[in-house]
Amino acid sequence: MKISVVGSGYVGLVSGACFASLGNQVTCVDIDEKKIALLKKGVLPIYEPGLEEIVKDNIKNGNLSFTTDLASAVKKTDVIFIAVGTPPRPNGEADLSYVEDVAQTIAKQINGYKVVVEKSTVPVQTGEWIEKTLRRYAKKGAQFDVASNPEFLREGSAVQDFMNPDRVVLGVSSKKAKEVLNDLYKPLKCPMVFTDIKSAEIIKHASNSFLAMKISFINAISRICELAGADVEQVANGMGLDRRIGKNFLNAGIGFGGFCFPKDLSAFIRISEKLGYDFQLLKAVENINEEQKRMFIRKIEEALWNINGKTIGILGLAFKPNTDDMRFAPSLDIIAALQEMGAKIKAYDPHSMEKAKEMIKGITYCEDSYSVCKKSDCLVILTEWNEFKDLDLEKVKKLLNQPAIVDGRNIYDPVKMKELNFRYFSIGRPY
Repeated sequence: MKISVVGSGYVGLVSGACFASLGNQVTCVDIDEKKIALLKKGVLPIYEPGLEEIVKDNIKNGNLSFTTDLASAVKKTDVIFIAVGTPPRPNGEADLSYVEDVAQTIAKQINGYKVVVEKSTVPVQTGEWIEKTLRRYAKKGAQFDVASNPEFLREGSAVQDFMNPDRVVLGVSSKKAKEVLNDLYKPLKCPMVFTDIKSAEIIKHASNSFLAMKISFINAISRICELAGADVEQVANGMGLDRRIGKNFLNAGIGFGGFCFPKDLSAFIRISEKLGYDFQLLKAVENINEEQKRMFIRKIEEALWNINGKTIGILGLAFKPNTDDMRFAPSLDIIAALQEMGAKIKAYDPHSMEKAKEMIKGITYCEDSYSVCKKSDCLVILTEWNEFKDLDLEKVKKLLNQPAIVDGRNIYDPVKMKELNFRYFSIGRPY
């Protein structure tokens, strides 16, 4: 098929490249001229395992192209995915101005039957607004359908998630749109869930909010475990073996970050309020997540007594491993709090350093993990990159001013750390 994907961020770029790898003719569109110029050369603006190879291969075979000319892309494609940003407003609602702008441009260029698919995470009833916008600005008699196709891509494994999905959710309002999207996704050979558009929109927010709830639940349990002298990892294992619960998202830590969970959770709370429902459960999920970061600061205080004037080494800045995404990363709030308390910060992350430098000022960025450790009064783990799990801990101990580690991701064995004579502070574990 001939497809255009509007927006070349995490979702749009991964989706476009993967659609191309399935044999479709894909045009990725973005207003950022610098980004498009780099993409044409095969230079990616994000780090995502496996994505660079797919992009370069499909540029070479002619299946994937990049442009800033949305009007031209719309005219020559049959299926148009809207994958632009929906950033949060100060009140937590999603800002849909980019979606509206794209819909207006698409409308004016419709020159045959088009399926316009909302891929961005949007509030329920957005599909109705897109359809109204298309009808308002399109020529009389223009033929199109609007559909919703929420994405479920995890940063760090987005290519794998696209090519091997648990399911594909497709909200449609016509038989023709259903047939087009069914044919498009058929090569993935996965369950396809066809719903009305509003249900598809809610599925996305409900899914992310449920996963965020699961993380906040185990973090709340970690607090109980610390108070009772229990081990949250043993508790999580016992819970996760129940097939009704499952093991995923039961890792206690410093809370969730990234662009999806915090934004979507806040947006779903606002959506519910506008519809007349006070979603108190999700408000508690949000509060627990914020409190988890404050609790972690107290652990660092416990390790150091006074933070003012101390040098704290930070390992991990991205919100999760295998990505360079710094948006809503817990490191942002934690480092800001430590700086306000007078700490000197040294930090290292394998892939997010350049983006971190744009967002976190006044800290020392180091070339590797051991440089972070050198003469630091405490080592703090904020992201569970595999290379941090494999550090030479004896070397780490010699480099630190004192053998203190505050582990926000529980990557080390407390018993081993005790044997190595570390003062080791983790989440929800008694040792």
